[in-house]
Amino acid sequence: MATDERAGAAIVHGKEACDRFSAELMKEIGFPSGVLPTGELEECGRVKATGFVWWKCKDAYEHFSVPTNSKTSYAAETTAYIEKGRMKKMTGVKTKQVFVWVPVSEMSIDGNKITFKTSVGVGKSFPLVAFMNEEEKKAYLQQGGAAK
Repeated sequence: MATDERAGAAIVHGKEACDRFSAELMKEIGFPSGVLPTGELEECGRVKATGFVWWKCKDAYEHFSVPTNSKTSYAAETTAYIEKGRMKKMTGVKTKQVFVWVPVSEMSIDGNKITFKTSVGVGKSFPLVAFMNEEEKKAYLQQGGAAK
């Protein structure tokens, strides 16, 4: 990875600061907070001019999502380019499909669904509420769900 990709980045360190950074970032781009579980975060950064972001954890880890019945693997470092409703050119995220781990290269919001796409263009969609915390679900339902 080119080091100039991170030039001008705002960087935060420590789990609490990184958790806050992630929550604020997800809210800003319109994603529910649970779309990117954070593990033991040590560093997060963002280059606002390019949309490049990264999350560094102590170790790689796996997360099982009960609402989607799927397992996701996160590398010690995950990166993406963000914009409203979309994370693209993602690295460090894989999902288990049948018996094979498949890299996730993009996530996007479309109405009340979130779609995860692989590098070969295959995608799978889930309801947004599957990734929302209780506070987000309550606000979402008060706003009429997808009728925002």
